[in-house]
Amino acid sequence: MSAPVVAVVGGGQLARMMAPAAGELGVHLRVLVEAPDGSAAQVLADAPVGAASDADAVRALVAGTSGALATDAGRARAAVLTFEHEHVPFSLLDEIAADGVPVHPGPAALVHAQDKIVMRERLTELGVPCPRWAPLPTEPAAGRSALATFLADGDGTAVVKTSRGGYDGKGVRVVRSADEVDDWFSAVAAGGPALLVEERVPFTRELAALVARRPSGDVATYPVVESVQRDGVCSEVIAPAPGLSAELEAEARRIAETVVTGLGVTGVLAVEMFEVDGRVLVNELAMRPHNSGHWTIDGAVTSQFEQHLRAVLDLPLGDTSPRAPWTVMANVLGSTLGELTDALPAILAADPGARVNLYGKAVRPGRKLGHVNVSGDDLDDVRRRAVVAAARLRGE
Repeated sequence: MSAPVVAVVGGGQLARMMAPAAGELGVHLRVLVEAPDGSAAQVLADAPVGAASDADAVRALVAGTSGALATDAGRARAAVLTFEHEHVPFSLLDEIAADGVPVHPGPAALVHAQDKIVMRERLTELGVPCPRWAPLPTEPAAGRSALATFLADGDGTAVVKTSRGGYDGKGVRVVRSADEVDDWFSAVAAGGPALLVEERVPFTRELAALVARRPSGDVATYPVVESVQRDGVCSEVIAPAPGLSAELEAEARRIAETVVTGLGVTGVLAVEMFEVDGRVLVNELAMRPHNSGHWTIDGAVTSQFEQHLRAVLDLPLGDTSPRAPWTVMANVLGSTLGELTDALPAILAADPGARVNLYGKAVRPGRKLGHVNVSGDDLDDVRRRAVVAAARLRGE
């Protein structure tokens, strides 16, 4: 019996971290990487090079004709196509699905991760609590007028987002007057992504609920976590979210299950939320393994990467229980070191329990280069150890 082939579009750290889980399950992973030295290409034998926008490259990835690995598994047709990111043309995905290869998540679900206006409209239809929001007209003068009205109707501050292409704080701007996004209105008029405006939520903290769904409908949720943001980028994740009431935990999980089912998502879905005034509001969605779930690699019975593979292959979902009372993940964002591995002797000697995961990326300021997981019984101690190890990898 030949191993099932899972084809993945995108060759960054998320695809890289699927590799150990695939190996353990006996699944053959074939990943379309952007460059031959990309993060996933460094650890996978079957890693053809191509762009997500290249229809022929994606077709070859699925068909097994890319020539990256001249073995039976390398030449086998994929059992399923999935993604590390959401930026794949829908028409191509429809074509692949029509040819008999399942696409998970499918185009009808992915559009909600690609377009924030579509997402907000659908979440509103589902009754999912969201910040007050409105799409902005594409004609610049009308857009400025609508934004000015939105600001006046609120507290004078709002968040403007590009409907497509934003991530890690990019494509997001806090504004107090309409002219602060004149450049974006000009870009919209030139054919750029539409804009939406949302209230600036006075949240207590940011939470994330990770949920997985298989095509047959089974759903599994992980403990809700706290996501600590710095400069619009996730810095730490604390699992489970400390001090979260059982009622709010249950509500956050219920919302995540409503979203994954209502949008028809298959695979792992991350639902990012604001906690405010004893309730939660949905902020963003990611239809793939997510930074807020990296703690599961060491801290949960089933990692989010194994869970994603199980889900897209329509296998029974794994146990989401935590392995320890607390797990903290600290991101490594940029470094002064030429090689992050230079710091390993000191880190591993100082803290044998620290679990270091490096992504094989070239160092750039602010770039996500890796993360550290630490688990234990005492939250303060666990968090300190994770933060210290990540700081050493940054060269501090």
